[in-house]
Amino acid sequence: MAISREDVKYVAHLARLEISQEEEEMFCRQLGDILEYIDQLQEVEIAGVEPYISAAPTGNVFREDVVGESLSPEVATANAPEHDGAGFLVPKVVGGAGSEA
Repeated sequence: MAISREDVKYVAHLARLEISQEEEEMFCRQLGDILEYIDQLQEVEIAGVEPYISAAPTGNVFREDVVGESLSPEVATANAPEHDGAGFLVPKVVGGAGSEA
């Protein structure tokens, strides 16, 4: 299936792209090749072929939701730039750029 230069110009316009005449010709050929390949794929007989979801075996991996041992606040905040031993200390953020106070 051929694609015209007008089609290429139109798509370039929609994408807000400026392309040269050489690029128009190149894209005509490339897009035409892509559409030709899609036409070939349309000819493939797929009746009775089940959809294939993944090449890797998949399945849900479930585990029990049990409470386990947690880090103490001191250990969890040990490498923080600022902390009070029980939690992280961060700069106060009130509003953002353009917010009205």
